[in-house]
Amino acid sequence: MFMELHNHFSSSLGTISLFSLNLSSIFFYFLLSSSVFSLGHINGYMFIYGGCSQDRYPPDSPFEVHLNSLLSSIVSSSSQFSYNAFAIGNSSTPDSDAAYGLYQCRGDLKLHDCTACVQNAVGQINLVCPNSFAAGLQLDGCYVRYENIDFLGKPDTAILYKKCSRSTSDDVEFYKRRDDVLAELQAATSFRVASLGMVEGFAQCLGDLSPSDCSSCLSEAVSKLKNTCGSASAVDIYLGQCYARYWASGYYNSSDSSSEDNVGRTVAIIVGVLAGVAVIIARRIKVAAARFHSLHKMYPVIYGSILLLEMVNW
Repeated sequence: MFMELHNHFSSSLGTISLFSLNLSSIFFYFLLSSSVFSLGHINGYMFIYGGCSQDRYPPDSPFEVHLNSLLSSIVSSSSQFSYNAFAIGNSSTPDSDAAYGLYQCRGDLKLHDCTACVQNAVGQINLVCPNSFAAGLQLDGCYVRYENIDFLGKPDTAILYKKCSRSTSDDVEFYKRRDDVLAELQAATSFRVASLGMVEGFAQCLGDLSPSDCSSCLSEAVSKLKNTCGSASAVDIYLGQCYARYWASGYYNSSDSSSEDNVGRTVAIIVGVLAGVAVIIARRIKVAAARFHSLHKMYPVIYGSILLLEMVNW
């Protein structure tokens, strides 16, 4: 498998190109590969991607108070709703002290699984992005993001993450069924699962998108998916407000799932299981970072206020 490096991201802050940065001088987040099995076997805690801002807030600051309230509201709300967004402190304090955030669970998760996933994601953000003004984390079953800048409800079709498998052989039947599955996914208005013969997939939009905006976002995702991954037998693509994924039946149980994916799963499990032991987690993350650095070329990318790290396998 490989992940291509995106040359830039378009966001509400404009288009910001790649730049060189010493990884040891910043707080960063790993962008790890993860494998996907058939929908019924997907692990909701599997790490997909994430990012932290370089800017950090001081301890006991007004922003920290609002952020803690925001994250608490996110966890609490996830027991009742699969999506919600919050703005804390935006009406009575300076804009720089306000905290904006949202969460979303995968459409097929039950509420108790949604809550468990969101709690896991919030715990990982707190550990891996300490004192960051902005952070985002996508697990397989849920997504959590916060910033000190109001990003809520703003159109966003930037590619946050994509993973393309190796190309398939010239299988006309596979391509036809893949295109039929993608056509069904891009017509979704919220969450949709599609399966046709050997090809399976699912797609979802953020909960605040209208049906028409959701379809537009997914159409953009499918277009970018085809343009950037071509004839891949499995693709994951995440835009700012929607995502689409497809795979050939049995693909993720094949030998094409690389050893690098196992490294990603190991780090995600370590962070989730040892969420209460910050020092141990920090050490293990450093070890994992060194291991990943030896396996991949690492490149920092700015998305909004969040620093993402992407990997290119050579």
